Amino acid sequence: MSNTQIRMANAIRALAMDAVQQANSGHPGMPMGMADIAVGLWNEHLQHNPIDPQWINRDRFVLSNGHGSMLLYALLHLTGYDLPIGELKNFRQLHSKTPGHPEFGITPGVETTTGPLGQGIANAVGMALAEKLLAEEFNRPGHEVVNHYTYAFLGDGCLMEGISHEVCSLAGTLKLNKLIALWDDNGISIDGKVVSWFNDDTPKRFESYGWNAIRNVDGHDADAVSAAIARAKNSDQPTLICCKTAIGQGSPNLAGSDKVHGAPLGAQEIAETRIALNWPYAPFDIPKDLYDAWSFKVRGQQLQHDWNKLFQSYSKANPKLAAELKRRMQGDLSEEFLPALTALIERCQAKAETIATRKASQNAIEALAPALPEFLGGSADLTGSNLTNWSACKPVRANQWGNHINYGVREFGMSAILNGITLHGGYIPFGGTFLTFSDYSRNALRMAALMKIRSIFVFTHDSIGLGEDGPTHQSIEQVSSLRIIPNLTVWRPCDTTESAVAWGAAISRKEGPSALIFSRQNCAFVSRNAAQIKEIARGGYVLFEPKNGKIDAVIIATGSEVSIAMQAAQGLAKEKLAIRVVSMPSTSAFDKQATAYKEKVLPEGVPRISIEAGITDFWWKYGCAAAHGVDTFGESAPANQLYEHFGLTADQLSKTVKQCIFNNSFKQTKKH
Repeated sequence: MSNTQIRMANAIRALAMDAVQQANSGHPGMPMGMADIAVGLWNEHLQHNPIDPQWINRDRFVLSNGHGSMLLYALLHLTGYDLPIGELKNFRQLHSKTPGHPEFGITPGVETTTGPLGQGIANAVGMALAEKLLAEEFNRPGHEVVNHYTYAFLGDGCLMEGISHEVCSLAGTLKLNKLIALWDDNGISIDGKVVSWFNDDTPKRFESYGWNAIRNVDGHDADAVSAAIARAKNSDQPTLICCKTAIGQGSPNLAGSDKVHGAPLGAQEIAETRIALNWPYAPFDIPKDLYDAWSFKVRGQQLQHDWNKLFQSYSKANPKLAAELKRRMQGDLSEEFLPALTALIERCQAKAETIATRKASQNAIEALAPALPEFLGGSADLTGSNLTNWSACKPVRANQWGNHINYGVREFGMSAILNGITLHGGYIPFGGTFLTFSDYSRNALRMAALMKIRSIFVFTHDSIGLGEDGPTHQSIEQVSSLRIIPNLTVWRPCDTTESAVAWGAAISRKEGPSALIFSRQNCAFVSRNAAQIKEIARGGYVLFEPKNGKIDAVIIATGSEVSIAMQAAQGLAKEKLAIRVVSMPSTSAFDKQATAYKEKVLPEGVPRISIEAGITDFWWKYGCAAAHGVDTFGESAPANQLYEHFGLTADQLSKTVKQCIFNNSFKQTKKH
């Protein structure tokens, strides 16, 4: 290592310890320990442009061990991104661009939000997969316009998390050779030396996945790290580079101990560290020669300039492909999409099919896929049940381009990989599993919502309606639990038309993820007029209205329970009771509507009764007088018997409605 490289690494160490000290909060140990690794990658290999952080062909860098965020912030600042020193001084402070963990959309150059350990490497797998598929789809001889690497830093914590097994196993199987992970093998976590609870032979573990493992790299030698990366680039497998480091490297008294993991060094130790590093500068003071050494602006602009010339040549030779790649990387939908969606909805109305909404979902995918070449479907080993495939889809394999991924039994890994694909750009990914297994996926769903990205999560077998599999598979609380995740739009449609609208809304929504929830059992088609069809996208609308304009009560229903509500309302009409049925396929969308619209759909002073085959607690916020649902776990029996057992029938619902009307039992608990 040259003296300049040593000083470049020490600049990272100084910024990390100074920022954590000023914030009196943070993790200085990892940035100090991985500083030399960062020099080896960022100064020698990483292809990026600080002037244009969204350059299509940039390498992707993921800091999976995101608690060491000051490493990334220091790198972004030093290399020339729009992250001035004042933001580093405001580390972990309100409204700064340097939050405690890297957050996508907040800091220029941050590719993904990495808080929960393990999800960063999962996102990196998704990014590498997207790059591989786009390259196979768009590159032509002499015009490799998609040609970049995905690099991930990760620590022991990421490797302990089970999700790392899920995603790294799949990455090896698919031979994602442009994925290079650098492991910070420092043997320390919050509780101390990890050898007592994490003693895997990690390189062998990764080799068993089908990875190339490069062992025993000196993580404090930037040249050794750079050489290992060069070797990794020649592999036909993803690579794990095992970098042996000391956490808190440079701290004379704390290096190598858990005490430097998640707490400031303290003024005295920082002073001694400055002496040990021969760093005579004031806090946050970086010499000009080091700024010059680190700056990547000129090199980055040249890299992008060279690529632009390549892309211009590509565009002349392949104008349609070039235009399509640009459209997809911008996240725009094709001109064919809206006509295809309109035609789909019209067919649904014309056919009036009574089918399971999971089948209605597949029909929607089938109809929309020709207008969406960016569709990238998949399922966690349940394709035949989730019905996320379509007639023209092709399976993704190690040496075969495809647009449907068999994720295996990896629900959490699938969901986090979806996020990585979305973040990379070029595809609109969706993946399916049973709704009850959304619990496995939940943290990835939360990250998608936090990042405001267009990942689409398909969940089928949405209630006790799946029947004999019993309570382990019957979703009781999952729908409501997903609805409380901010910025996740949840749809539970009742028939083919609502399923088509739900898919259209999820695809069109660029500012956040969607969860599409479908039934195993058949759901009766409901006839609608054109005005009602337009209002489905509002999330809640009047589906059935009494003829005389009078309203004695309102039934709010979703999914497979809408048909029960319709039966009850039509039966009560024979008893001269005027019942409005409100179908609410998306409470998320309905809650965002104007107050006037919501009051029009749910008029004040009229008893409201909800019905959904799940827990009832969620529905009280709509001022319901009664809520029909399932507040215990399910039973193992045929679906029709379960609906009878739990009182989810038109007769039982009718009795409840009459009680609310005649017994003066209606009390609006909360004005919505």
